[in-house]
Amino acid sequence: MSAQDSPYASGPSPSRGEPSPKGTNPLIRPSDRLETWIRRFLMLVLVLGLPVAALSAGLTAYESSMRTVQAQSAERQEVTARLTSNVKGVTTDGKQQAQVRWTDDNGKVRTGTTLVKSGTPEGATVPVWLDRQGTITSPPMTTLTARTNGWFVGGMAAVGVVGGFFAARAGTRRVLDRRRYAHWDTEWDLVEPLWSERFRR
Repeated sequence: MSAQDSPYASGPSPSRGEPSPKGTNPLIRPSDRLETWIRRFLMLVLVLGLPVAALSAGLTAYESSMRTVQAQSAERQEVTARLTSNVKGVTTDGKQQAQVRWTDDNGKVRTGTTLVKSGTPEGATVPVWLDRQGTITSPPMTTLTARTNGWFVGGMAAVGVVGGFFAARAGTRRVLDRRRYAHWDTEWDLVEPLWSERFRR
């Protein structure tokens, strides 16, 4: 099959005596040029969008977590309590629920349960966190956790942008390839009878 009849060519090739214009390739199809421009556009989106998406998502998550840190720190207070019994036994995380006792700001003795290390003796002091109602609760979120959340969300946003880039590029290639195959089939339907006729002579 000659270059003119090849389904891979986008059009008739220039005559051998006439060189192709500088920077052009007669075998490049319009779909190839379209794919090149789409790839350049997607690369631009990746280069510009990746840091923007990662930073904006990370900062948003960090600021939201810091608001939680400030709210919980204002609503919770740490007090010192004493164990009312020995903590025996061993658990997978090394802690067990135990009864503790403390005195509130009004001088009233309060009791509750909290996680304590296994093996802690009765009468030992342990720190506990209380909410505004004086009920034992979890410690407030720390700034380290807020920073970790920001980095994690920012990293996930970056991964999402990269994944979207590769998905868009693969989808574009697949759509264009379908059009190319359909075009090749159409051209082959025109060329094949001519080839078959040559061999019948």
